[in-house]
Amino acid sequence: MLVALAVWRPAVLRRPLRAASRRPLLGGAAVGAGIALTLAVAALPLGALAQSRAQDVGLSTQTLAAWLGDRGRSAVVSALLAALGGALAVALMRCLRGRFWLGASAFVVAGAVVLIWLAPVLLAPLFNRFEPLPEGRARAEVLALAERAGVDVGEVYRVDASRRSTALNAYVGGIGTTKRVVLYDNALRELPPGELRAVVAHELAHVDERDILRGLTFVALVTPLGMLFVQLSAGALARRRGDDLRTPAGLPALALATAATALVLGVPGNQLSRAMEARADTYALELTRDPDAQIGLHRRLAITNIADPSPPPILHTIFGTHPTTMERIGAAAAHTRIAPIRH
Repeated sequence: MLVALAVWRPAVLRRPLRAASRRPLLGGAAVGAGIALTLAVAALPLGALAQSRAQDVGLSTQTLAAWLGDRGRSAVVSALLAALGGALAVALMRCLRGRFWLGASAFVVAGAVVLIWLAPVLLAPLFNRFEPLPEGRARAEVLALAERAGVDVGEVYRVDASRRSTALNAYVGGIGTTKRVVLYDNALRELPPGELRAVVAHELAHVDERDILRGLTFVALVTPLGMLFVQLSAGALARRRGDDLRTPAGLPALALATAATALVLGVPGNQLSRAMEARADTYALELTRDPDAQIGLHRRLAITNIADPSPPPILHTIFGTHPTTMERIGAAAAHTRIAPIRH
């Protein structure tokens, strides 16, 4: 909504955008950062309400000051990335004009690779403390499961998620030298051994199936079409307002078109994600041979993370990145025979 207002902007925004256009690259960086910071500030009231609600139900362990500190760091990172994106967008539009979408596609894909590679060592430590999983039962379980599956797991880390939330989770991040499996300290502390093995086996599936690379491949395939739509729709918006996409004044139109495109492309992206997560659940069942633990895990995750076990289908289709809790429990309950692990 705020980006749309910037496209059909009130008079107060016209002079700053004209001034930014006098030095296109620097102005593009300033407008990009300004859009990111404005959106971050606008999200604070609803975010604070959600944070208060999360505290009330016992999901959040943060004070308001700590939460605001996180939002501030996130806003700074977003502004820096948006500044780079704004300057780059103006430069590409000035150099490539009608072929902007080609250059933008290449930079989007390259940027996704770099972010996934560097995020575990540059961005994630800004918000949490990570340490290699120490010797003990949990590390022995991870290494034993990885050896049984024949998976090169990379490093295994524990993250201090409890400083922010009571939620239980784990994830795979990074590529190449930064590849890692990360386990929440809450999960390590609270999950029974069988359910912890189910979590670890699920994450090993993502490593073994190279799901991060699958996601990057999806980005590489859909980005050119998406950026072509961004260029055409942003151009139409800019022309209606008398703006030039080769200047910072055209960045609000580009930002609005990009947001709309990301929402549309997110639907098939989430469908792919749900398929990968369902396959990882099956992989975990085959590896652990313990469907009861998997059922218990998904029940516990839904209760602890306060998740809707069966959300409205239309919302799940658009926004759901995992199968629903009921689907995951049903798949585990129906798992009556164990097939050999495929490599």
